[in-house]
Amino acid sequence: MTCHRPASLDAYRRDLVDVAPLDATTELELATAWRAGDRGAGERLVKASLPFVIRVAKEYRRWGIPMEDLIQQGNLGLLKAALKFDPDQGCRLITYAVYWIRAEIRDYVVRGYRIVRLGSTRTERKAMRAYRRDGVESVEQLVEISGMPLARAKKLWPVLTQRDFALDAVTDERGPAVDRLVAHGASPEDAVAREQRIHGVREKLGAALDTLSQRERRIIEERLLTDEPRTLESLGSEMGVSKERVRQLEARARGKLRGALADYRPVAA
Repeated sequence: MTCHRPASLDAYRRDLVDVAPLDATTELELATAWRAGDRGAGERLVKASLPFVIRVAKEYRRWGIPMEDLIQQGNLGLLKAALKFDPDQGCRLITYAVYWIRAEIRDYVVRGYRIVRLGSTRTERKAMRAYRRDGVESVEQLVEISGMPLARAKKLWPVLTQRDFALDAVTDERGPAVDRLVAHGASPEDAVAREQRIHGVREKLGAALDTLSQRERRIIEERLLTDEPRTLESLGSEMGVSKERVRQLEARARGKLRGALADYRPVAA
């Protein structure tokens, strides 16, 4: 398997919107199959964890690295973890992989910290990324790729070509900068567990909505499942019924949903 840099962050997120976390049984089956040589199982195993990488990458946004780069490095860490993952140890892939994901991102941030601090404009950031990835060998080539003025490129070039310094040498009253690279919010493991619960709720809600009639479902979607609820009057006018009839249909649909969801209890993390 290979690790690709997201060409467009929005498009990449859209591609992953329907990717659901794997349950423990399915993950074990896929991991076992992959270790036995099933490449397709490995692809499924890794793809299910890609949204988790985005969550980890978000912890490092404040260091000025483009999210696309952070995600690419995190994906690389995920691949390394997946290659080493042993499903017989009783550990979930996400729990095991978080070390490798963070390690790859941290290393990338440390290596690029000096450069990205100087990237205050779009052309500067483009030039820096080109220098890191494309092996730019001259100021003129940097200008051609980035579109920045020659005078600015000449000032930036010595900075790009100097040897990077270590973040553990960048110290203030809070200590070495490298010690502050990890965020202190909820852990990604907790975030994934929450995402699994949300996915379960969505599945159950989808099944409950299937019990409604076409008119009932439309009313629920237009009245309850939107950020801008329609009025009873506007729906009634569009559907050719009175406002009171829409209210009755909504009440009946709510009752059906309550009945369908009555026995549902989300699995605890």
